[in-house]
Amino acid sequence: MAIDSAPPGLALSLQQPDGRHRTLLSRRRVAKWLQAALQGPAEVTVRVVGDEEGRALNLAYRQSDHATNVLTFDYQREPVVVADLVLCAAVVEREAHAQGKPLLAHYAHLVVHGALHAQGWDHEVDEAAARAMEQREREILQALGVPDPYAQGN
Repeated sequence: MAIDSAPPGLALSLQQPDGRHRTLLSRRRVAKWLQAALQGPAEVTVRVVGDEEGRALNLAYRQSDHATNVLTFDYQREPVVVADLVLCAAVVEREAHAQGKPLLAHYAHLVVHGALHAQGWDHEVDEAAARAMEQREREILQALGVPDPYAQGN
């Protein structure tokens, strides 16, 4: 478990016990996605897990008996965001394939999505909140050169 402080303001722990996308998910790449989504300093752990761990965490914390693409555990928002993002590699891979999206673009979207949740954004409150969060994701991803994840055919 290595911790980086680059880029400035971000302490990142990247854990990949699943390992299937280790070369795709470099520390530099994940840090870049997080930094684009974060509004201030943060301490974030990104953990890439398999189906079994993803399912267990989703069941324990959301009472849903299946693995999901990303779970966000936000512990603190001020003065420093402190959060864990858990990505289930198999689910991310299946979704990217089913939606005809590049795997890298789907990971970027989910890291940005999780980082926004860690800062208080919530798409489950109401339709206006969902639209606002989706728009923010689009803006961040566009700046990163990632296609709009909500556009038809993406």
